[in-house]
Amino acid sequence: MDHLMCNECLQHRIESDFSDKLVFSYAISDSPLPFASKAVVKVPNSSGDSSSEFVLVYLPRFDDECLSLYVDDHTVDDLQNSGTNQNKNESVPSDRKVESALMVEKSDLLEGGSKTDIYGLHCKNSSCYFSGRSSCLRTIAAIAPCAFVGNCSFTAFENIACSLSSGSLEDDILLSLSAMIEGKATSRASQNFLRLVGVPSFHDEHVPGCLRHPNLVPVLGLLKVSGFTSVVYPKASYTLENILHFSPEALDFEWNRRFLVYQLLSALSYVHGLGLSHGNICPSNVMFASSSWAWLNVCDMPHLQYNPNAKVENSLDLPPVGNNCAAHDCFSRSLYEDLNISGLVDWPTAFHKWWTGELSNFGYLLLLNRLAGRRWGDHTFHTVMPWVIDFSVKPDEHCEIGWRDLSKSKWRLAKGDEQLDFTYSTSEIPHHVSDECLSELAVCSYKARRLPLSVLRMAVRSVYEPNEYPSTMQRLYQWTPDECIPEFYCDSRIFCSLHSGMSDLAVPSWAGSPQEFIKWHRDALESERVSREIHKWIDITFGYQMSGQPAVDAKNVMLPSSQPAMPRSIGRCQLFFKPHPVRWGNTRKIHDQSIVRQHYENFDSEISSFRENDYLVKMEEASAFCEHAQHLGPIYSDKIQNSVKSSHTEQKMSKQGLKCHAREANENRLNFYMSRHVHCNTLLPYLEEDESYKGYQELVLWAQQSSCLKEVSVDIAKDIFSLGCVMAELYLRKPLFDSISMSTYMDDGSLPERVRELPPHVKFLVEACVQKDWKRRPSAKCLLECPYFSATVKSSYLFIAPLQLLARNGSRLYYAAIFAKKGALRSMGSFATERCATHCLPLLEYPLSDVDADCAYILLKEFLKCLKVGAIKRLVLPSIQKILQATGYSHLKVSLLQDSFVREVWNHVGKQAYLEKLHPLVISNLLNSPNKNSASAASVLLISSSEELGVPISVQQTILPLIQCFGKGLCSDGVDALVRIGVVLGEDFIITQILPLLKNFIRSCIDTSFINKPEPVQSWNSLALVDCLRVLDGLIAFLQKEVVVKKLLESQSCLFVAILMRSGLELSALQAAATTLVTVCQQIGPDLTAVHILPQLKELFDELVFSQELSCRPASLGKSDKISNEKQETETQVESHMDVVLLLYPSLASLLGIERVRHCCATWLLLEKYLLMRHNWKWEFTGTSSRSDPRHLNGKQTVNQKSNISKYNTTKILMNGVGWTVPQSQGSKVSKDSVLHKRLYEAHQKIEKNMETVNIGKCEPWFWFPTPASSWDGPDFLARSGTLKDEVPWKIKASVVHSVRAHHGALRSLAADQDECTVFTAGVGPGFKGMVQRWNMSTVDCVSGYYGHEEVVNDIRILPSKGRVASCDGTIHVWNSQTGKAISVISESAANVVQHNISSSSAARFSNDQDSMLNSSPHSSGIFTSVDGSLYTCMHLLENVEKLVVGTGNGSIRFIDAASSEKLHMWNSDSTDYGFPSLVSAICSCGSDKTDANSPHSWIAVGLSSGNCRLLDVRSGCVVASWRAHDGYVTKLAAPEDHYLVSSSLDKTLRIWDLRKSLPPEPIVYKGHTDSILDFAVWGQDVISVSKNKIGLSSLAGTADEYGQHRVVRQALYTADRGTRNMSMLSSIAILPFSRLFLVGTEDGQLKICS
Repeated sequence: MDHLMCNECLQHRIESDFSDKLVFSYAISDSPLPFASKAVVKVPNSSGDSSSEFVLVYLPRFDDECLSLYVDDHTVDDLQNSGTNQNKNESVPSDRKVESALMVEKSDLLEGGSKTDIYGLHCKNSSCYFSGRSSCLRTIAAIAPCAFVGNCSFTAFENIACSLSSGSLEDDILLSLSAMIEGKATSRASQNFLRLVGVPSFHDEHVPGCLRHPNLVPVLGLLKVSGFTSVVYPKASYTLENILHFSPEALDFEWNRRFLVYQLLSALSYVHGLGLSHGNICPSNVMFASSSWAWLNVCDMPHLQYNPNAKVENSLDLPPVGNNCAAHDCFSRSLYEDLNISGLVDWPTAFHKWWTGELSNFGYLLLLNRLAGRRWGDHTFHTVMPWVIDFSVKPDEHCEIGWRDLSKSKWRLAKGDEQLDFTYSTSEIPHHVSDECLSELAVCSYKARRLPLSVLRMAVRSVYEPNEYPSTMQRLYQWTPDECIPEFYCDSRIFCSLHSGMSDLAVPSWAGSPQEFIKWHRDALESERVSREIHKWIDITFGYQMSGQPAVDAKNVMLPSSQPAMPRSIGRCQLFFKPHPVRWGNTRKIHDQSIVRQHYENFDSEISSFRENDYLVKMEEASAFCEHAQHLGPIYSDKIQNSVKSSHTEQKMSKQGLKCHAREANENRLNFYMSRHVHCNTLLPYLEEDESYKGYQELVLWAQQSSCLKEVSVDIAKDIFSLGCVMAELYLRKPLFDSISMSTYMDDGSLPERVRELPPHVKFLVEACVQKDWKRRPSAKCLLECPYFSATVKSSYLFIAPLQLLARNGSRLYYAAIFAKKGALRSMGSFATERCATHCLPLLEYPLSDVDADCAYILLKEFLKCLKVGAIKRLVLPSIQKILQATGYSHLKVSLLQDSFVREVWNHVGKQAYLEKLHPLVISNLLNSPNKNSASAASVLLISSSEELGVPISVQQTILPLIQCFGKGLCSDGVDALVRIGVVLGEDFIITQILPLLKNFIRSCIDTSFINKPEPVQSWNSLALVDCLRVLDGLIAFLQKEVVVKKLLESQSCLFVAILMRSGLELSALQAAATTLVTVCQQIGPDLTAVHILPQLKELFDELVFSQELSCRPASLGKSDKISNEKQETETQVESHMDVVLLLYPSLASLLGIERVRHCCATWLLLEKYLLMRHNWKWEFTGTSSRSDPRHLNGKQTVNQKSNISKYNTTKILMNGVGWTVPQSQGSKVSKDSVLHKRLYEAHQKIEKNMETVNIGKCEPWFWFPTPASSWDGPDFLARSGTLKDEVPWKIKASVVHSVRAHHGALRSLAADQDECTVFTAGVGPGFKGMVQRWNMSTVDCVSGYYGHEEVVNDIRILPSKGRVASCDGTIHVWNSQTGKAISVISESAANVVQHNISSSSAARFSNDQDSMLNSSPHSSGIFTSVDGSLYTCMHLLENVEKLVVGTGNGSIRFIDAASSEKLHMWNSDSTDYGFPSLVSAICSCGSDKTDANSPHSWIAVGLSSGNCRLLDVRSGCVVASWRAHDGYVTKLAAPEDHYLVSSSLDKTLRIWDLRKSLPPEPIVYKGHTDSILDFAVWGQDVISVSKNKIGLSSLAGTADEYGQHRVVRQALYTADRGTRNMSMLSSIAILPFSRLFLVGTEDGQLKICS
């Protein structure tokens, strides 16, 4: 079209129209050439950065075109007011909205069929397409109801952007809807909006046109500019075309496809209801505002691109695109004139022209770039071209030097084969190259001389340095591993620099100028040599060498996306899947038509010179390739014969019919303005839970009913045809129609063969939409009522649609919370709720007010109630994590840190998920000066949850992480949490768990102070010591004095005194030690203080007195102020080491009496002199020595009057009878000392007796749990300050801390509950029958059990349903773990499915004629030998879908509903291996039992007794891979990650399979066990296996030894108390990861708890 501009002219036009204030990003073109009429732009914010992106479309203006007249009417005042304005671009825009136009001639708005102009009169334009059923005014207003209409200016655009970001455009609609749900009085907006989304039903005529349909792209502005109308709408993240090209896996989920089609039909129903047709429905016009919400682009509707010169019957056809810019003086007009490229992308024609030589290489490559989605000007996804020469010499076709090898990628040429092979062999995900052949860095470096410096700073380097950019073409070629850009073949301006500090890009010496270089470079691209080789480059960049074995051979394997199901807008697109043919025709550049004619004459003569057979063979190959790639020429619109165009005139209504139509319109108008009252109770019935899709018969019935409805118009029929094509492409991943199949369809109505590949229900609908008889095609409204759309699709759409309004986030959150609270989520069921959660939860990530936070809290609680466990873990918990990670105050964060909410999380997902995802973040809220409210809430939560979590978890997940935070910003609430957890769990917990850790910590800090380490380490060391002492100070008050003496003082060196003796520590640490020591003294009393503390202080006092430190030494700068002084506001601050005396001496004197202190301390006189001189402290006898006196507690008594000091000079003090040797009370001292020694002796005897009798005769909870202090290495001062370590390492000691006899015979299986407080053991019971027992880990007591098994139990699973357990002995028993009563027994028969429901009072008994499943060998551990095919052999739980996968004796697997205990489908298997049947011996699924059935990468692995493994697609049951995994019976399988599979076998090996590299995969084999591996467990990267009487340790990330072998580290188990070696044969193992323990079962029935 003549209004298209080149990218540079379009940029200049935008900069001119918006006063150079709008940021131009790139142009959007439908052509292979850089000509466009729309661009992506940004509005810079106050900081200069760009904000949201918008699309700006320039539509040409015509005098009689309704849209132009509409815009003129709304800007007429602006034109008058700005007539004298010198700057036409800064005219004041009109503030009137489109809605104001609805007040014009209100009575004429709904006149059916009448054409009225904006003044209410009949439209003067006979070709107007806006007046189908309503006036032009109302039709345009319905398409753009919230658009700003006015003159073009930056101010107007800025107001548009502000309106969008503020959410004010449609906020009133959402508020009205929320009020309606609450039952409040509301406006008509809510009811009108509900009609748009199908409540009570969809309408295809007389739709409410005053509101924007949520599936139409929001037109934000219609701006008048000279010659054009500028349309503004927000840029979508991606289009359906992007998804089909770059991430088709995003549409693998069937529900997503149906939901997308439903949205498109809803939008079409609205458009058709306005009397319009879209006319251009294709994947590029389906935009995605979010991951699953679609917008239909109406700005590319042919109605908006009005052309008065086009004929009426053809006005819906898309216009051709030219090769020239609309600006006549544009430099680019000469760049592309010689390119024989049509505006529209027609690949078959272009390929034929290229193959015969009619189309140049340059033009053909531009076309391939357009087909691959690459865009001119978009630096992140720029059009790519090959480098064809290396610029060392002038290109000469007759010389081999200087030409680039086009059979290899530029990355391969730059890096070399050796480096690429190394990358491929050593990478975790095998690949040779990155996923992009032309990076943004390379493009910006190529165009550095033409780009703004701001772009270079953002894309290349933040610091602009012009000398770092290559200065010559040869250096540029050698520098980059990326491919070329087309500007180096056509635009000489790219060499000229616009920046003063950067020189022009130098051309090679053989080119005299940039223009000459462009000519030579282009000629090289079009040369015979390149033409013979260019197909190889195409194969690498766009063709078959991008995937499979050809990519491996070409060293062109790309790094795949880490999230293949995540929609993307850019990426590598493979166009061809077969080798590209070699070009046949002459390749010389063709400049004019005379040469073209001469070219064809030469071409004909050239053909005659070749053998005819050779030419025909080449022609056959090219034709076959062209047929193979027909998908590159998609067609989405049929060409209805012109003969049917007259159907509208033939169906004119009679006068009477016109009256009826008008009366019907008035009735509908009345219903529109006076609709019945709608409230929440009327909405809930529309939210249904049914997830099932209707069958084929329902579709047939629907088709019969829809055939009776009225016919659609021709234009609407075309839209339905296009929709059917898009729907088919969603399933086929390739277009339904191309030029050949469309031609066949137009001739005889035959549909393409690929329609048979569609699922039956989809095929039925597609055939209905594209049937040849257009009159029989269903309408959009009819399709919306099709049974193809399940109730969950409709329910989700009704809930999500209001969230897509252009409203404030707070209003969206309020609507979602209110609707959910009223029962919307419960009504629609868990499946639809999961779909809605993806749209609601992102709203929680924005800053929220307190009111919004309350709504968010309500919404989160509703999601916890209505979602399944897997969905909560996948969706809700990550949102909670982001909230807890936020810094600063958050009302929502404080709410989430409440104990009530956390317990709801426990109830719905279990404690394990909480501990893994949320608990570390709770602790992080106590670090780095957190908000006081958040810290207080986190502290209370840790305290209240500690008792229910149990001692092991509390120690490992709370106590140790908090201790690791010492010195790294732990706030006072964190210290308080540690103290109060100890109080909650009791004195015994403090003695056995916390005190040993704190003592180890103090010793480690003291040892660190002796080491010469950097200053930051020493600083952290002192800060950590202060935090530790603060905790100890708080705990002492809750300990008996005997315990304090025993645990803290009875040693060769008191820890507190040891700290005080260290002058290398910072003064804050010394002050904390002195304060804590005073607390200890007050707790144990004067007698014990005199015996245990005072003697050790004598050495400290002597050292301080004689240290010659007579003046105050300033504390280390900036260190002591880091200590929280909330608890020490009244305490003296230590300014020197000597000031420690001020804290200790007065307090001891108050507690013990001055005489006892002076008697013990020979230097008392100098100490008191120092205190008097430096701190005005003196001892005054008060007659009492109460230690509660606050003056004594402060350790300081100040003399206020200076005149009083003279009374106490040194001489008077010495002569006062209180001197160096003889105290005042010498006469009575002997008698008092004898009494004191007696009392101390009695106290010691009492302490010894108390400590000896601890736990004797008692069974305290968790009495067996050992303290981790013995294996803890102390603080890690090298960790980053203020952060938690990702994972505290677990050092396995292989120590048996407790053992109990669990079964009479072998213990076959273990299962630990998520809370790690309950364990189930299965094995041999009395009479060699099966038995399952439930154990309480706190006391290691059996609390219940199930005894209904006739055979030995070989497997056990804890079901998601509360209190249910499934155990297997050949049949599946489901029973209640609390009562031990059977719920159901499931068995497999040879003929039919049989399931026995058991009453709660008795268990089922099966016939005794069944063969025993187990070998009698004592070391078999439940290994099957010969099993009936109808018996179950093993189990696996798919947690997310709550299904049991059960293996059978004939190699098949059965699915069982865990909730209802009903048998589902069975996947049969050919299980005969090596001449005998193989039973299923092990099962697992990807992601450690977290399989999402909707995931495109979910699988189930099955291990067989023959040693084989099979990988099955969890959705279809198809065998993905089958291979020989072991040389013996596979004993267990596990999937710690989605791409890892771990297997063990009786062949003594443990194998790890990486499923990403190849199928069947190559294993990493771990050897080292001397006997069969019977079981293993995985935690993180560690694998613990059991074989014979030893465990084996190995790692998923382990490295090979010097011989290239991977070895299992074998360890024997030893008892913790006596050190005796375990000799029992181990049979099973389970890990308690958060308790840092593991359990093993033995062949003699022992359950051993190990650390």
